[in-house]
Amino acid sequence: MPMQHVDGKNAGKIVLYALSTCGWCRKTRMLLEDLNVEYDYIYVDLLEGDERNEIIEQVKKWNSQLSFPTIVINDEKTIVGFDEEGVKGAVG
Repeated sequence: MPMQHVDGKNAGKIVLYALSTCGWCRKTRMLLEDLNVEYDYIYVDLLEGDERNEIIEQVKKWNSQLSFPTIVINDEKTIVGFDEEGVKGAVG
């Protein structure tokens, strides 16, 4: 399962690592869509095998606790958990 892309205005490279069953992840996606920003997301719990291991290692680079949602902005800023103000501030 590759990253899924959501169109919107370009606010930088935004990647959301989420779980398909996570309510906070769902709220984070809804927030990004309400802000009408372009982003990519992946549901880590739906991955298997090497693909899952690879994505988990990516998430650990940004969030050693491996908790969700994890948002990475422009490969430099990380927002962990549902943080409405943090997301709004980061994406303008």
